[in-house]
Amino acid sequence: MFRTSLRPESERERKRVVLDHLVLHLRPVRVPVRTLPFTHTFGLGGMSAVLVLTLILSGVLLMFAYEPTPDRAYGSILRLEQEIRFGGFVRGIHHWSANFLIIVVFLHTLRTFFTGAFHGVRQFNWVIGVALLLGVVAANFTGYLLPWDQLSYWAITIVTGMLGYVPLAGEWLQQLARAGTEIGASTLILFYTLHTTVLPVLLVALMAFHFWRVRKARGVVVPYAYGEEPEEKPATTLFVPDLLVREFSVALTLTAIVMVTALLFAAGLGAPANPGMSPNPAKAPWYFMGLQELLLHFHPLFAVVVLPLAGLVALVAIPYLNYGLEQEGPWFLSPRGRQTAAIAAGLALVVTVLWVLLDEFVFDFGNWVPAIPGVISEGLIPVTIGLLFLAVLLRWLRRSAGATKNEVVQAAFSALVTAFLVLTATGIWFRGAGMALVWPWNR
Repeated sequence: MFRTSLRPESERERKRVVLDHLVLHLRPVRVPVRTLPFTHTFGLGGMSAVLVLTLILSGVLLMFAYEPTPDRAYGSILRLEQEIRFGGFVRGIHHWSANFLIIVVFLHTLRTFFTGAFHGVRQFNWVIGVALLLGVVAANFTGYLLPWDQLSYWAITIVTGMLGYVPLAGEWLQQLARAGTEIGASTLILFYTLHTTVLPVLLVALMAFHFWRVRKARGVVVPYAYGEEPEEKPATTLFVPDLLVREFSVALTLTAIVMVTALLFAAGLGAPANPGMSPNPAKAPWYFMGLQELLLHFHPLFAVVVLPLAGLVALVAIPYLNYGLEQEGPWFLSPRGRQTAAIAAGLALVVTVLWVLLDEFVFDFGNWVPAIPGVISEGLIPVTIGLLFLAVLLRWLRRSAGATKNEVVQAAFSALVTAFLVLTATGIWFRGAGMALVWPWNR
């Protein structure tokens, strides 16, 4: 009887502790004074949370008007825009919040990396952050199809079609993503369910776990100037009102920016989806344009499978590499680290642009060595050239510039991110009819 009577109390105590850590103590009572300036984290983590909340609230409102069937989806969006008061405005808020969220989470990842905030107890939290970035992209992708217009239909067709290049399991993965052999009613229901139920729950759960891990690690890493010694007992101040007022101000500013953007630039709605007529050019969503651009320069096996998978593995492995000295705090680790990262990014920018131009106007890498089988000529040769360039660059930074292991990894990361951004920008703004290179104003 005595043990039985204690069980409810123990259960209530356990739930109270979980609530206390996940909700009530996202911030400590007192915080270091150095965490107050906006440049501490640029408010990127808080911005992400605000945008997720905005997406959930606006998404719930949109669900009252949207009908997830191919014959009614487009019409329901049209009625939302034309007949429901503030319908287009709410849709615009949802649209721009989703796009801003990808950018903010990406910038948050960069800030975490370039301040070395992934060592020690923060290692696994970096992995959670990578999962959140992928979850945000997945949420955007599944929502992209819902308007059921030409742009969204063919964008999803292109991206799901890329899965067909996966060896052995390509056809199965493609059918799994489309919930059938082609994009239709089953695909729309699948994407709608994932977008409105599964992914939001997963994102909120991961965010709560991520924030809890930050709190457990005694807050985020405080950036400081190189050579400056961190304070052993930093001065503190009350979270309420000093930090709370600043975070609330950032949230209000961000919300205002989203609302003004939604007023000035409508979410847009093209012609109804027509499976029989593809637009020219047919492009993937902007956050997948880097992969589509890779398909123009590499064999599909490398563009869709090898390179993205290698990049993802490298991204997850970053905290677990043997650095010798785990530096965290200074931006770019040191003046030399800032210089090596800038050199790597600059060279990657030049080489990637030249690569795109040469492949477009001078010679096709796929036909460069006709005597070699197609997969090798289209895949191994370009990849080998890229890897050799990166290896030579990193060896030079290590040997001649005297860069540490931390700084070499940072330089490699900078080069690869820059190359992918160039490919993404090329696909978005410089590809016209037939995916030919054109000036943005001639598209």
